[in-house]
Amino acid sequence: MSGFDFIPASMMPAVWVVAAYLLGSISFGILTSKVFGLADPRTVGSGNPGATNVLRSGKKMAALLTLLGDAFKGWLPVWLALFAGLPVTVICLVGLAVFLGHLYPIYYKFKGGKGVATALGVMIAVSPWLALAALVVWSIIFYFSRYASLASIIAAMTAPIAAYFLLPSAKYVVMVFVLSALLVWRHRTNIQKLLAGTEAGFGKK
Repeated sequence: MSGFDFIPASMMPAVWVVAAYLLGSISFGILTSKVFGLADPRTVGSGNPGATNVLRSGKKMAALLTLLGDAFKGWLPVWLALFAGLPVTVICLVGLAVFLGHLYPIYYKFKGGKGVATALGVMIAVSPWLALAALVVWSIIFYFSRYASLASIIAAMTAPIAAYFLLPSAKYVVMVFVLSALLVWRHRTNIQKLLAGTEAGFGKK
């Protein structure tokens, strides 16, 4: 007998989705900044509680832990859902839920990050090759432009194309498309700044 036998089987998908959302709502950028005695990342720089903004504090370890934490929370619930042998539809909903938790966290008045690392974590669980393709695109664009936002936007726009060729189910492709669309939407202010030439880039004045 498991500890969840009191939950009707028909409700288990909802339990998985809610649990994924609650996990996604944990902001490692905020937690890590507190541990390192840094300012709340929502109050400095771009105001985004992600690894890029934490890196602007000068604490590379804090930024690295933020990146790993946000990616891990995206990977964990999807991997567990895959390991449990849940239907593809439920796995996709779990992936979307943990991502939405990062974007709109219940613990922080629904004001979260942009989801780059968390989306990467979801993709690692579904397909390491897809995650690698997205990471390669991000790295190339960032190397030549020095804009993390531009790299994230282009990587997000190309991810569904790679997913079409790499993923075994159309449902996974749809999930990646939705993740990518939301990620680009969350970067809308960055897009405006890029077009206006006022976006902050690493190594740029």
